Amino acid sequence: MAKTKMKIKKGDQVVVVTGKDKGAKGEVLEILTAVRRVVVQGVNVVKKHRKPSQLNPKGGIESIEKSVHVSNIALVDPKEDKPTRVGYKTLKDGKKVRVAKRSGETVE
Repeated sequence: MAKTKMKIKKGDQVVVVTGKDKGAKGEVLEILTAVRRVVVQGVNVVKKHRKPSQLNPKGGIESIEKSVHVSNIALVDPKEDKPTRVGYKTLKDGKKVRVAKRSGETVE
């Protein structure tokens, strides 16, 4: 399967717009482009039962973040702190930057 272009990048602040964690904000930890999913800090947290191993001799129950589909999250506007869509704009020096559709601010 070919890699697809995604407008969300690692390190972006995003908000969940639908699902059980609706309204939750967090930072993107990982991008899974092949399946169009992202892992967001503190969102879609599940409990995982681990057997004892050499790395973790005690084992036990561990909380981990699972991925959510990219369509269920939106970038947080840097100016208004609300969900926004992302567009692209070419600057005068020829550099292509991401732009928040809500406010027109460039997204770092």
